[in-house]
Amino acid sequence: MKFLFDLGGVFFDWDPHFFYKDVFSDTEERENFLNNICNDEWNIQQDAGRLIKDAEADIIKKFPKYEDKIKLYYKNHQKMFRKIFQNSVDVLHDLKNKKYECYVLSNWSWETFQGMEVKYPFLNKFDDLIISGKEKLIKPDAKIYKLAMDRFKLIPEETVFIDDKKENIEAASKLGFLTIHLTNPEIITQEINIFI
Repeated sequence: MKFLFDLGGVFFDWDPHFFYKDVFSDTEERENFLNNICNDEWNIQQDAGRLIKDAEADIIKKFPKYEDKIKLYYKNHQKMFRKIFQNSVDVLHDLKNKKYECYVLSNWSWETFQGMEVKYPFLNKFDDLIISGKEKLIKPDAKIYKLAMDRFKLIPEETVFIDDKKENIEAASKLGFLTIHLTNPEIITQEINIFI
């Protein structure tokens, strides 16, 4: 058995609201900013490989009055981590101690991922990582799963894919992967133990 992990929602509790709550005094304005300006649809394009400077320029043209707040988004990306899910880190250490191969398949901007393994050394425990922004492919596109299969020599029926997003789990299931839809990282140990 091999294990293929997502990062956000599995290891990192990432939420832009956590940072921007101290930027906006008005909750309604903050909600509007993160739902309609620097929102998931905008952010995912950087996960797919668009450069941050292009992303910022594009959105600032549409919302010039928010220029300063838009430019805070990627500069403070790591300040959007509420916490690290320690249970997941413990599971990773346990799997590696038992000699299981563990890999990463994550939607993440390549620019903001730089230096992460220095600040979060547990990332060095993985046998290898695929970061979407570098590959210019994103989940749930089947191509990125096939890239993982080729690069990591994965047999889907003998690989457990762990992700917090339903659409990513469904895409993996269609390709034959065993899956864990991790809606609660606190119970990751029980979920993983089913497979080992």
